[in-house]
Amino acid sequence: MEKQKKIKPIKELPSGFEDRKEKELLIRDFIISKIKEVMVKYGFQYLETPSFEFTESIGKFLPDKERPGEGVFSFKDENRWLSLRYDLTAPLARYVAKNFNEIPKPFKRYQLGTVWRNEKPGPGRYREFLQFDADYVGTKNLQADAELCVMISEILENCGLTQNDYTIKISSRKITDELFKKLKIQSQEKISIILRALDKIDRLGWTEAKKLLGEGRKDKSGDYTKGAELDVKQIKAIESSLNVNSPQSEDLKQIIKIFKDYKFDNYKFDPSVIRGLEYYTGPIFEVNLNFSVKNLKGQVIQFGSIGGGGRYDNLVSNFGNLDYPATGISVGIDRLVFALMQKKEFDLKVTRPVMISIFDQNNMKKYIEILKKLRSENISSEIYPGEGKIKKQMEYANRISSPCVIFAGEEEIKNSEVKIKDLRTGKETNIKNEKMVNEIKKII
Repeated sequence: MEKQKKIKPIKELPSGFEDRKEKELLIRDFIISKIKEVMVKYGFQYLETPSFEFTESIGKFLPDKERPGEGVFSFKDENRWLSLRYDLTAPLARYVAKNFNEIPKPFKRYQLGTVWRNEKPGPGRYREFLQFDADYVGTKNLQADAELCVMISEILENCGLTQNDYTIKISSRKITDELFKKLKIQSQEKISIILRALDKIDRLGWTEAKKLLGEGRKDKSGDYTKGAELDVKQIKAIESSLNVNSPQSEDLKQIIKIFKDYKFDNYKFDPSVIRGLEYYTGPIFEVNLNFSVKNLKGQVIQFGSIGGGGRYDNLVSNFGNLDYPATGISVGIDRLVFALMQKKEFDLKVTRPVMISIFDQNNMKKYIEILKKLRSENISSEIYPGEGKIKKQMEYANRISSPCVIFAGEEEIKNSEVKIKDLRTGKETNIKNEKMVNEIKKII
């Protein structure tokens, strides 16, 4: 009988997923702390919704197919489809509808959570990523829309960017709504294809986006995307509408007036800002970086926006007869971290543990006494967790960038002292036990 060959698991990750190392995570934590500071200042409530929703609850993003596998990650549980959330907005709409009688009106919430997108990844664009959302639900007051732009600007500047580093672009869905009426385009499927094509102008450029408005486009990898199949006249009409220099819609005029009251001027009217999702109904905005971003190969890339949002007055009503207009903004935290790591050096202290070396297992009680003393003083510390002699222990200490190593052999224990080796200078010092903590604090 032939012996069955053991199949080894794959050590590589699927495309669009990343292992995130400490430096990136510390910068991410720093950004999150700045976000939370601003959100508390602006009076938002913190909310968390589950990672999975019933698929029909986020159905705006799904194709009409037997298995809803495009755009989201889904599976069937008994007789119902469940999907990992695609964004944080649809779960918010579901939450508001469910808790309509209990929540304040308007309802201001912010959320930080992982979202999943079953689509083609790119530089700084992942299939799994952390997203930040802030929304006003239950108000048509355009003060809310304007304040979201002011708020996100404050967050970016608190993270270390200057006004020259980013621009808030604004537009309105009313511009494209009027355009579709003029072109007599009524098919929602065709409108969705057009909006997704126009949303790619910033990343692909007009020449490539125009192919998506026509027959279709093949990208560099050979993947083909079917277009909206508009004729030349229709495409030219769309192009003309995107070259308007000043807003004509009343909603944008009012927002700009509110910006002036805030003395906020780091914005630009840009009718090519589309935001591909169908549910937007009014003002839309996009956060764009003004500096070069490189991919992992060191090549400068067209990075696109790090976030955006807009008004969606009809989304909550999908869950029932609820008139609950809303507006919100989203930022891809991992995309922001990817860009910020190239823009500036973060002076974030990485705390590494002081290591207590093991000379003799019989002296473990003494090593634990030293450890407890250090930790009682909030000093990061550890007894060497592995197995091996001093050389191997020192290799470990250097590999983890420990600031110093404590040695307590028979001689040191007999003299009520320890030997401290500063790994940054190489200096060794014998010190009495009662002075150990103060000596280590000088090193770390």
